[in-house]
Amino acid sequence: MVDAFDLEKLIVDVFAPQAGERVLVMVDVPHGGLKDHDEWAERRQMAEEWHAAFHRLEDEQGFSVHPLLTYQATGASNSDLPEEGKIEGKAVRFDDVLSDTNIAVALTEYSASAPLIKYSQKFPALRAASMPRVTRSMEKTALAADYGEVARKSRILAAKLDDAIGARVDFSTGHRAYFDLRNRHAEADDGQLHTDKTGIRLINLPSGEACIAPYEGEVEDQFSKTEGTIPAAYEGEPVLYEIQENRIVEVIGDGPKAAEMRSYFSVDQARCNIAELGLGCNDAAVVSGYVLEDEKVLGMHWAYGRSDHIGGIVGVSEFGDPAHVVHQDIVYAKGGAVDVASLVLEYEDGTSEEIIKDAKYTIF
Repeated sequence: MVDAFDLEKLIVDVFAPQAGERVLVMVDVPHGGLKDHDEWAERRQMAEEWHAAFHRLEDEQGFSVHPLLTYQATGASNSDLPEEGKIEGKAVRFDDVLSDTNIAVALTEYSASAPLIKYSQKFPALRAASMPRVTRSMEKTALAADYGEVARKSRILAAKLDDAIGARVDFSTGHRAYFDLRNRHAEADDGQLHTDKTGIRLINLPSGEACIAPYEGEVEDQFSKTEGTIPAAYEGEPVLYEIQENRIVEVIGDGPKAAEMRSYFSVDQARCNIAELGLGCNDAAVVSGYVLEDEKVLGMHWAYGRSDHIGGIVGVSEFGDPAHVVHQDIVYAKGGAVDVASLVLEYEDGTSEEIIKDAKYTIF
């Protein structure tokens, strides 16, 4: 059951702000060739509302709130942030502001998740929530979930991914793929961003997934075993991704989307990296067409491109141009054009466990 949305309750439940802490709300703004649109403008309004909600709580909770920070949009999700933004019309360096911040919340058009993870590693007192392309409608779905249950399920899934050395996936189309999970640590995006959070000190909001970067073959004489054929559907057009050694080596399909994706991956080989295997577990999430929410729907997703922010090795420097940086998820939800018939985790002791069957979890 989805609860009514209460922003102040969500802030307390998710962040548990402490006396003496500093809060920053940040938002990207259109410029140059990046055209504004209604949902982006609405998101900037939501940022004002989140900023006001933190202000209403600051006296009661004993923390303080920076003025709203704006910055020129990067134009690419998970690309590095610019060096400077603006607060009350004055230029400020991100390093200076974030070094004086404990809780950062980014309601953005282009995802700031990867760079905010890097900033949280640089400034250990910082923890951050990234909300790329969040919409008002999510206040009635994934943002209004029972976050205690979200945390419970995401931690169970992360523990299983952490123990696994591989995942065998059978798709409803009959295609199969194998994800090599050796040499990696899984993370739970559990909707909890308290001061005692360990591991990656960033969550997405809405939350509700466990994720892991597949092994990318960086150990000498130990190639990645990630391989197979991964199907996807784009507005009814089927596209197949042929995978070898954790890379997309061929895009198969006769339609315009397949041609577009062949061109897209040919521009920069770093885009071909298999960057994530994820498992969504937010019962209130729905397929909305926005990855932020779609990846939290019950079921599996994977991503291509950048992986260093979740424990992989492919970062901005591996791309030929910072403008090419991407971390893009492909989501499989029950009832979609393609779903997961079976997902089996393999463990180091030789045992295995089917955790998804016919697009449903077997463990909850």
